[in-house]
Amino acid sequence: MKYPKDFGYMSLIQTVSDVNNAFLSRRELTCDFAGLGGKLKTMEAVDMVTKEFKLDGKVVISMRLKTHVGMSKVTGTFYVYDDEGLAKKHVNPTIFSRLEKTKAKIAEVEKAAAEKAAAEAPAAEAPAAEAPAAEAPAAEEKTE
Repeated sequence: MKYPKDFGYMSLIQTVSDVNNAFLSRRELTCDFAGLGGKLKTMEAVDMVTKEFKLDGKVVISMRLKTHVGMSKVTGTFYVYDDEGLAKKHVNPTIFSRLEKTKAKIAEVEKAAAEKAAAEAPAAEAPAAEAPAAEAPAAEEKTE
């Protein structure tokens, strides 16, 4: 059975509108995220849109994420700029300060996870090194 339109079962992202705004030199994307109501974070949404539309090397800014009442659907509005200077000129500075704060928290969490993993790796090796040392004196006692 063929459906008249794509329901987007394979992808979580459905494009509502994709407009090139030549006046402000940006691309404006409006997308629906199916099944992510209450679970979607701003940075995750930006990463998903960047990967879906292959926007590597461009500045993607989430302007609005709206969760629909009674539905598990989130509608997001994103602005895509070619360079960050133009984006900072057009977009409210408060949005950039929030983005910087969020990126700093993510970097801090990743750094803490890396330190924890590094601390656990030598700790895991130390008991392994002690076990053969404990066996060696037992072997020496038998030879006496």
